[in-house]
Order: sequence, then C-alpha cells, then structure tokens
Amino acid sequence: MGDPFIRHIALLGFEKRFVPSQHYVYLFLVKWQDLSEKVVYRRFTEIYEFHKTLKEMFPIEAGEISPASRIIPHLPAPRWFDGQRAAESRQGTLTEYCRALLGLPTKISRCPHLLDFFKVRPEDLKLPTDSQVKKPETYLVPKDGKSNAADITGPIILQSYRAIADYGKSSASEMAVATGDVVEVVEKSESGWWFCQMKAKRGWVPASFLEPLDSPDEAEDPEPNYAGEPYVTIKAYTAVEEDEMSLAQGETIEVIHKLLDGWWVVRKEDVTGYFPSMYLQKSGQDPAQAQRQIKSRGAPPRRSTIRNAHSIHQRSRKRLSQDAYRRNSVRFLQQRRRLARPGPQSAGSSQEDNLQTQCAKPQPAVPPRPSADLILHRCSESTKRKLASAV
Repeated sequence: MGDPFIRHIALLGFEKRFVPSQHYVYLFLVKWQDLSEKVVYRRFTEIYEFHKTLKEMFPIEAGEISPASRIIPHLPAPRWFDGQRAAESRQGTLTEYCRALLGLPTKISRCPHLLDFFKVRPEDLKLPTDSQVKKPETYLVPKDGKSNAADITGPIILQSYRAIADYGKSSASEMAVATGDVVEVVEKSESGWWFCQMKAKRGWVPASFLEPLDSPDEAEDPEPNYAGEPYVTIKAYTAVEEDEMSLAQGETIEVIHKLLDGWWVVRKEDVTGYFPSMYLQKSGQDPAQAQRQIKSRGAPPRRSTIRNAHSIHQRSRKRLSQDAYRRNSVRFLQQRRRLARPGPQSAGSSQEDNLQTQCAKPQPAVPPRPSADLILHRCSESTKRKLASAV
C-alpha cells in the first residue's frame, strides 16, 4: 500500500464549545491516500504550535536563513482575546494555509509531524453527552463558497520587516529586536506600534524601527488628505523637533496625513506639523481606552530620533517636508474658499473633487513670487519680527 499521506484537507467550519470553558475548535475533513475521510477537531492554538514546530524542523524553507527562500506559508499568531468573530475571520486563512501545506515538497507535506497532527485522536470520536448543560454550537462553511461579512478579508498574508536599530522593550507587552532582525508583522496599529512575531517571541515594536525588505518606502502609507479630518487632542504634547506641533489637551485640529509610523501631519489654522496619533481622537468617542493605551506604552519614537540606524537600502524614504505640506494646504484652503463664494459656479462640485489632485501636483520650476502675507506665514517668529521692524 505504500507510506500513508494526505490527499486533501478541507475546512468544514468551526464549533463553539462550553466545556470545560468556552472555546472554539475547527473542523477539518482529512482525505487520506486510501480515500478514507476522517473528521478531526483542532484549536487554533494547537495549529499555531504545529506551525512553529514545522518551521523549526525546516528552517531554510521557513525563511530563517534567507527570507527569499521561504515556502512554508505564514500563519498569524493567536490573539490574546479570541471570540466568535476571530474564529470566523480565520476560516479563509486556514483554508489557504492547508492548501499551501499540501503543495509543499513531499519531505514537508508527508513528514511524520504533519501526518501525526491530522490523524484522528480519541477526543475526535467523542460525542457531546446528554448531561452537558449547553451543547456545542457548530458553524459550517457555506457549500456555495460564499462567506459571511466577517470572512470577506480572505487569507492573512504576514509581511516581513527588518529592524534598522536595536530596540529594548520597556514593558512586558513589547518585544525587543536587534539590528538586522527580520520580524513578521501581525497587526499594524494606527498608533505606530506594530504587533510582531519572531520565532518564539511576540510583542509590540515601534514601526519607526522597522523597514520593508524590498524598498525603503512604506507602500501602504496613504496619500495626504488636505480636506482634513477633525480630531481632538486627548493629551498635551510639546514639540521636540522643528517639524512637530505643540498642542494642549482639548484642542481641535485637522489631520491631513495619516502615516503608519504613528506620527500624523495635523493642521491648526494654516500651520502644519507632526503630532503623535496616540494623543488624538475623533470627537464624540470615549477617550478611556485611548488613555489606557497611552499609560501602557506612550507615543512611539520618530525615525529621525533613532541613533545608529542602519538601512539595507541605498536611498532614504520619500517624505514630504513641512514646507510642502503647508504650501499644498494653503493652496487647497484658498481654492476651497474661492469655490465657497456666492455666485454662479461652473462645475463647482467637480472642481471641489479635484482640489486634492491639484494640490498634490509638483510645483512649477519657476513659481510665481509669493505675496508678503504668505512669506510672513512661512517664516519663523524671529524672522517675522525682523521683517516687521524693517518695514
């Protein structure tokens, strides 16, 4: 008959169980080489431990030696607080993961570790007893292939990043990294703290200490939004760098660029500057959770403040200067005011929609001479006093 191997693994759904306490298990239909089909039940934590051991057994194929050599699929780490929504959202991930496993070379796809994990266990054959107060609840994957709203994101592909400098953790929830470490990013928080994993370690790392492997630029950074989004400061901050903005608690500002490192570009009247996103919240929201996060970690450091940073890329990241943000912001606000003036407007709505594109265009090689008011606006306070005395 030959050695046993698995022909196919299908995810049937998941089950919500209440004994000994509430938890979730996934149902897999495993088809073996003799065409027999067995149903097995596995917790996600078990699947993740299997995944970690598999990577340790095949370090080259896991990308431990060189990330470019990785062929073992990624699998996100278990969350601290798993609920039904998390169980649902993982179904697409697990389906792709099992498919990728069986597509690996036979030394991996038919290794004893993988075969033993999907063999039927005694507990897989146990049915719920009548004495159980609450029976398990089963949620099957629809046969038509349509998934619910919680599963539309599909499989989760973890991204690999490299540490540009040493970072020592300051709390138990953080993770220390050394220059050159390659980590997998599980979650990118708007605060600029990213939840990462590396071998057996997991924790939060400042995004400013990480860089993509293929480019110095962060491809997921959004474009500036000069129309602005209103936010309220929930904690005061005093600027340390020249391109930052000092704000007191309770001030209302506009966010014009949400950068992934957690330092957003904000606008107060006509002035722009960097401000920690952790200290901002949309008006009307409960600040209690954000305040707890500030107490536990605080704002992440900026890339410009990191000493002894070593990048593998020849060029630096593309970033707009604050002069460019202010110039584009002033242009946008001036054009918006002109459109808001009473009187006949031709294609006014389309002009409003195009303001973002117009402000993002490169400036002409020989720009028109700015007005005196605009010059004063761009100058520092000391320069303004000198100009005023000269006049």
